[in-house]
Amino acid sequence: MTARIYIAIADADYGRLYDDATRERLAGLGELVRGAEKDGRVSVPDDLADEYDVLITSWSTARFDPAVLRGRRLRLAVHSAASVRSLFPVETLGGDVRLAQGGADAMALAVAEMSVTLTLAQLRNLVWHDRRFQSSRDWREGGSGVLGQSITAQRIGIVSLSRVGRHYARMVRGLGATGVRAYDPYASDADARELGLELCSLDELCATSDVLAICAPATPETAGMIGAAHFALLPDQAIVINAARAQVTDEEALFDEVRSGRLRVGLDVYTTEPLPAESDLFGRDNAILLPHVAGGTVQARFAQGEHVVREIESFLHDGTLRSEVTPENYHRLG
Repeated sequence: MTARIYIAIADADYGRLYDDATRERLAGLGELVRGAEKDGRVSVPDDLADEYDVLITSWSTARFDPAVLRGRRLRLAVHSAASVRSLFPVETLGGDVRLAQGGADAMALAVAEMSVTLTLAQLRNLVWHDRRFQSSRDWREGGSGVLGQSITAQRIGIVSLSRVGRHYARMVRGLGATGVRAYDPYASDADARELGLELCSLDELCATSDVLAICAPATPETAGMIGAAHFALLPDQAIVINAARAQVTDEEALFDEVRSGRLRVGLDVYTTEPLPAESDLFGRDNAILLPHVAGGTVQARFAQGEHVVREIESFLHDGTLRSEVTPENYHRLG
């Protein structure tokens, strides 16, 4: 029987996620049905589970009643983005329909790249120079009296050797950083040796880091893991980078340190998104703020789509999945 694949993705997302070659591979897997778009969202039909074998979702998939996943035909759902939680409650897992996460691996590299970019931008006062030079158009005003810091001289701490954390570690090591340490209670000494770093406690990491890169997923275990006491341990003018998940931190405690001028930050994520326009973080020289764009590169998006197609190919061939979401790992996947 030919597989029927329902694609609940809006045109804009579909164009960013699936290039021509990937679309051709997807079309070779069965009959494709694109859901109708309304106000930038695509709904899942009530008869989904009786009429289709595979469901593909993304950011633009409209919320649906998990009951539509129960039926006589549907056996696989693949989410093209990272976290599946907005569409698939944990209660939907463990039954006849299996779930795969199609975007996390591809996005991890892009998020790590942005984390390194924010690190370098803060170390070299990139935004400070740009703001002053462009506003004044004066050579001296834009550069006089401010010296940057070399990444090779920094003590770099990484919170979590997640996919993002591992990429970040390799990148900063490749740039010449030697004083790299990490906190991850699940990492082994072998992991640390492979990445060329040392493991330590979270308190010790904060007390000995000039740059603290937060790379942890948002899970029940990590919620609020880095609090005021940890930020207080950081040296004056230390840099906190977070392009992973804001929920890992006591955000207000971090913002207090930014307001005081004691710490510098490079942030791409916030507990409230969009960041309110009236936030007093805007315009501060010690804060580089991005609107949750770290995972968004052309290459990462197309890699997400390619990963989804590989998962479907593998599932239809022999029932295997590389990035399956299960009741056991659901809460560990950010």
